[in-house]
This record gives sequence, structure tokens and C-alpha cells, in this order.
Amino acid sequence: MTKQPGSTIAVLGAGSWGTALAIALAKNKFAINLWDRNPQHIEQLSTTGINQRYIPDITLPTLITPLADLGTAINNTQYILVATPSHGFRELLRNIKKASNNYRIVWASKGLEPGTGKFLHEIAAEELDAGILTATVSGPSFALEVARSLPTAMTVASLDNAFAKQIASTLHCQNLRTYTSTDIIGVELGGAVKNVLAIAAGIADGLGFGANTRAALITRGLAEMMRLGEALDGRQETFMGLTGVGDLILTCTDDQSRNRRLGLALGQGDDLDTAISNIGQAVEGVHTAREVACLAQKHGIEMPIVEQVDKVLNQNQSPAAAVKALLTRDPKAEVF
Repeated sequence: MTKQPGSTIAVLGAGSWGTALAIALAKNKFAINLWDRNPQHIEQLSTTGINQRYIPDITLPTLITPLADLGTAINNTQYILVATPSHGFRELLRNIKKASNNYRIVWASKGLEPGTGKFLHEIAAEELDAGILTATVSGPSFALEVARSLPTAMTVASLDNAFAKQIASTLHCQNLRTYTSTDIIGVELGGAVKNVLAIAAGIADGLGFGANTRAALITRGLAEMMRLGEALDGRQETFMGLTGVGDLILTCTDDQSRNRRLGLALGQGDDLDTAISNIGQAVEGVHTAREVACLAQKHGIEMPIVEQVDKVLNQNQSPAAAVKALLTRDPKAEVF
């Protein structure tokens, strides 16, 4: 997509990730309509020029215009970039469709729809008119580091390879390298499952286990991701790339990850509601764990780490009992 004077992109969701992507795109000389459903939050952004809650102490570029009206934000834009929690994705698409009849949709949300277990691209196919171009942006990327222009690599996936290349070109800059893929299932699955595995890694560290345990969880978690991915026709190379093992390592090993922090809190004895409240932002793995466990069961795929995380989050299993269940499994060949 060629950068042209006056080109405008709508970014929906003024949390940490939406704000970071808005900043990155503004640095690429795009005008940005940054929308959020919370008018008080938009007023604060407009008044101070800083998203102090989510991206503290970074002044928003002047090319960013905070807006509370969705129709105003999305009309006459090159494309719409959704960066809201996945559980509200379907409703937001419906509202976009009501407000505009000329749009292209890209999402940077990660997760599965609660209650249905559907991928976001499946929801888009159900809710949008035929022929609407769509894509997803994923990969190992913390919002604050993107906002600070620290070197980052991400993948843009779309069933339309030309559209993926356009979006990748829009995002690409000196400190943000973009790749493209047509494996939208593999990219979305990696982005969903890694959040569940990060909770597991956090629990292990919260219980006081060491680096050996963390490395084992990451490695065996990747094996679980790849088994499910193969059953869903995702590509093996996708899971060995940025949106698979890359995002998994990042999310499991750094405390900027909300999912890892949730696991740490649970391992240290906090209850789920307290842990989520203290984090103060959406923790995608909480919704995703149940859906991934159901998806694995539906396809007959063994995912013991995901299963135990689901039991901790949704079936009142203690973190210590979950670890014991994993450690007492029968020995088997590593590769099968």
C-alpha cells in the first residue's frame, strides 16, 4: 500500500497495543484515527496527548486524533486496524458494518471467541460481506517496546497475499520489520495458544520452579501447539516462525506478558479474580484456555499442559495439583 499524503488509518482500541500500533503508523507518516469505546479515556488522550494508563510517558504524535465516535473514526480511511480484546471482536465487526459500507479490516487481536471456539478469521467470514479484504497481524511484540521504536519483527497473514503485502508495507519501517503469510490458521492458532502456555510458565515460576521447568514447558507446549495446528491444517513452518515459537518464547519468559504475570500470581497463591484485577487489563489466555482445550478434545489431540491450565482457571484445580498431574504422566517417546 503506497504511502500518500493525507492517507488515514483507523485504529480501534486505545489500550496498550492499539496505541502502540497507532504510534508506529504515525511515525510512518499516516494520519491515525484512534478510537475507543470509553469517551472518558478518549478525552484524557485528547487533553494530555499521552496514554498514561497503558503507554506511560510517551507523547502521542500529532498525526494521531483520538475519537469516541466509531463512524467518524472509520469513514474515509485506507483500512481499519482492530486492536481490541478478542471476546468483543464479533460485536465490533457488526458495528463497523453498520457504520460504513467501504472498508478493509486488519486485526491485531489474539484469541478464540468465548463460547464458540471460533478463530477471528472465521468470525470475520461470518459477519462481513463477501469480498471484504481481511488480514491479521501477529508475532513476538510487546506494546511498550513497539511504542518506543525498539526493533521488532511481526507477520501479516491473509488469504489474499497481495493484501498481506500491502499491510506489511504500511507497517514496515526501520525498527519494525514485517513478513507475510497466507497461513492465517497457523498464525492465529499460535497467537492464541501461546497465551495459555504463558500462564503455565508463570504458574511454574510462581511456585518457585527453575529455568529447567520453564524450558521444558515451552518446548512441550510448542509440541502441543504443533499437534493441534497440524490437525487444523496449519503449516509446520508457521509454528517454527515468529508467530509460533517466537511469540511463545517472548510471552513465557518476560514479565511484560499479562498472561505470564497472571500465572505468576496464581502460583504465588492469589485467586483468579484478584490476579486479573491487579493486572488491570484483558488477559486473553483466561478466555482462550477453555476454548483451546475444547478444540483439542474435538480433534482428539493430546494437550496436557493446556488441559491443566484450563483446570486451574475453570475447574478450581490448584496450581500445585496441576503440576503434579503433569509430572506423574507416564514416560513416552519425545517425538511420536
